[in-house]
Amino acid sequence: MATSYTGKIEKIAFIGNYLPRKCGIATFTTDLLHSIQDISSDCSCWAIAINDTSKGYNYPQEVRFEINQNKIQDYHLAAEFLNINRVDVVSLQHEYGIFGGKEGVYILSTLKNLNIPIVSTLHTVLDEPNKDQLFILREICDISSRVVVMSQRAEVMLETVYGISREKIVVIPHGIPDIPFIDPNFYKDQFGVEGKRVILTFGLLSPNKGIEYMIDAMPTIVNRYPDTVYIVLGVTHPNIKRIYGEEYRHNLQRKAQNNGVEKNIIFYNRFVDIGELIEFLGSADIYVTPYLGEKQIVSGTLAYAMGAGKAIVSTPYWYAEEMLSDGRGRLVPFKNSEALVKEIIDLFDNDIERHAIRKRAYKYSRNMIWREVAKMYYNLFKELKLEQYRKPIVTRGFDAAYNSLRALPEINLTHLKNLTDDTGIIQHARYVVPHRIHGYCTDDNARALIVTVLADRILPEDETLQSLKFKYLAFLEHAFNGETGRFRNFMSYDRKWLEDAGSEDAHGRALWALGVMVNHMGSESVTAMILNLFSRALPAVGQFKSLRGLSYSLLGVSMYLNRFDGDSNAKRLRDSIAESIYRRYVENSDSSWRWFEDICTYANPRISQSMIIAGHQMDRKDIVQAGIDSLDWLLHIQKDERGYFVPIGNQGWFKKGGEKARFDQQPIEASSMIDALATAFAVTGENHWREEAFNVFEWFLGKNDMHSSIYDYTTGGCRDGLQADGVNLNQGAESTISWLLSLLRIYSLKAESSSIAVKNHGL
Repeated sequence: MATSYTGKIEKIAFIGNYLPRKCGIATFTTDLLHSIQDISSDCSCWAIAINDTSKGYNYPQEVRFEINQNKIQDYHLAAEFLNINRVDVVSLQHEYGIFGGKEGVYILSTLKNLNIPIVSTLHTVLDEPNKDQLFILREICDISSRVVVMSQRAEVMLETVYGISREKIVVIPHGIPDIPFIDPNFYKDQFGVEGKRVILTFGLLSPNKGIEYMIDAMPTIVNRYPDTVYIVLGVTHPNIKRIYGEEYRHNLQRKAQNNGVEKNIIFYNRFVDIGELIEFLGSADIYVTPYLGEKQIVSGTLAYAMGAGKAIVSTPYWYAEEMLSDGRGRLVPFKNSEALVKEIIDLFDNDIERHAIRKRAYKYSRNMIWREVAKMYYNLFKELKLEQYRKPIVTRGFDAAYNSLRALPEINLTHLKNLTDDTGIIQHARYVVPHRIHGYCTDDNARALIVTVLADRILPEDETLQSLKFKYLAFLEHAFNGETGRFRNFMSYDRKWLEDAGSEDAHGRALWALGVMVNHMGSESVTAMILNLFSRALPAVGQFKSLRGLSYSLLGVSMYLNRFDGDSNAKRLRDSIAESIYRRYVENSDSSWRWFEDICTYANPRISQSMIIAGHQMDRKDIVQAGIDSLDWLLHIQKDERGYFVPIGNQGWFKKGGEKARFDQQPIEASSMIDALATAFAVTGENHWREEAFNVFEWFLGKNDMHSSIYDYTTGGCRDGLQADGVNLNQGAESTISWLLSLLRIYSLKAESSSIAVKNHGL
């Protein structure tokens, strides 16, 4: 007879800070691991430790893998390590500040690539998260099989603020050591405070702890009870010390001197182990947490004090309000020394009430001792292991989520329209709001014109497309300076040109847009206007030196010749530009550097694309091959070991013999690569180019270093790329246009076969 599966746990991995790193998360992770190991001796418990220094720490043997907080690659490797070692459950300790990237976004790179049940314990839940914090916590909750919080308030906030289903949330209290309920006098002689009334605060020192208000309360308390001693136990928080040194501690000591109570206050500048902490707690008559703000959803120090049976006086931060209700402690207003004086003196005056509060706190905390908390976690882990047996978890990484492009996002022009006014498209945005101070540019209006031309074929019923198209075309017509024969680029918001002639890139992009429009427009009157503008702008190209300016111009001329292939002047210009760019390739390329110059900067694939299209039209196999070889090389150097597209970053670019910059990664790079790959597919008929275009497209949807969607499904806009610390949340014109060009190209590729000629390729 077959036996039923029991959900046996063999390996658990805990991700978080770990002792001897000095912080509350490290203590919690270490205590949780050891407590579960104690109740499940046949289970192996591993720690994945997060390091805030390159040297790390002298960890114990249960730490099996270390992550450098600021190295994105370490997060990917951690997921690979856990998957390979067939860990049964991952327990994440989440706090925004302990992981790398903006608001700790790097941890998503680990979680999304695990095929293991994840239980995420949330040590911070904010009622007013910023956009990054909201996004990250929602992602963590979505990925996790269960989410653990330590208070009822946190459970409610997850549901109401973050939209997390109540069924996914589990409340498990903060663990505490099992401390006997004893008379405080038992331990006082160990610290030289025998016969004294002892008030205690412990934990990492930082300005948000409010200890200065307790020091201001001490003169009045000492006047009433001269034998009172206030012990402040703990080292300065490492992050505070790194920036400000011991300034806060010294300020507290000076305040004690100024208040005349320096002999009644003892500062223990130490990070104590659990055994010594129990003795310190045991010696206290009253425990005080005078924190300055309400937004603290959990406090390990308060939990420990309750577990030691202390009479507690606290400010009403969220966790204290919940834990000290029903007579388990006293609450005082924030930043109010007089209230601290009143409650502490009252407790010293009334021994019976003080001991009753101690007893209520102690009894309430009995389910919080680590043995009981470990059982709750372990049973939850077994439950999830059983769920996985019934329904295996596939990798949440973007290889799985976006492996197929059968279901593409719909074409949403909302943000494009929002960025466009009567003049044209505004360059930049603050988040999703047009940032008018930067005005307009020909670069963006030219590319936006291409979007409307291509979208017109897919969205023929969109009534606003024609209006947008002619706004952008009108901008280009106005941008052309007949006196210089060049397109101006930058226009202020009050419609004043800021230059007589723009960059060669801007001129080339304008010609490219006009060429695409000629290739697709059916209206004779509109075509005549475009042809006039196109012909007037062509002569200036003969003087260009910029490689990208020449390439954009070559794309425009090639598009024009798709429709008017008998124009001799245009053909001569095309051939001249193509030959010029080809010579640069011959002069600069070698077996390891197949490129047109000694540096790769921006929009690199457009150069390769222009070679492929022009060479194909000219029947020049050598020029086509230069385009194919350079594109293949570009693809190779911009793909990592996972197969992810990683565009060359604009913070340093990629110089021959140097190191490729990883950030910032811009949407324009993905867009130009997709177009170039689609061109290679159309010319060669080789399907791998088409598949590579699909793969690069996934960069927008999250198959990237941050495992974050660059495209914003809610607005139809595109975020301004990836920075080393996370996603740039602004949604400017270039990024949104790059997204739309990419999406339109992918729609086209889905419908194309290898027999489609370049003439119908579009770009």
